[in-house]
Amino acid sequence: MPHFVIDCASSILEVCDEATLNKEIHKVANSTGLFVEGDIKVRVNPFNNYLVGNEKHEFIHVFTHIMQGRTTEQKAALSKAVVTMLNDKFPEVANIAMNINDFEKATYCNKNHL
Repeated sequence: MPHFVIDCASSILEVCDEATLNKEIHKVANSTGLFVEGDIKVRVNPFNNYLVGNEKHEFIHVFTHIMQGRTTEQKAALSKAVVTMLNDKFPEVANIAMNINDFEKATYCNKNHL
């Protein structure tokens, strides 16, 4: 944990391949100091068919899921850092965004906690 799931227009990957995009998101997430580097998970979901404002405009949206406990300020800074990096890398893409959802510690389970 955390998970960074990047939904994007498939054409985005013509500018920057998936492996590089994953590494760039990982680098920004790690630079915040909010996470253990080995726990950061990043993946891309490219879409061929999509609409933005009822038209086919390129987009990037990062859905982030982290364990509860970070402040609103920390989460806002993380979002801003990721969106800033993406905006620098893809200046022609008008629709770039990120949101963060918290996992609840009491209900989270993985195989290491069985």
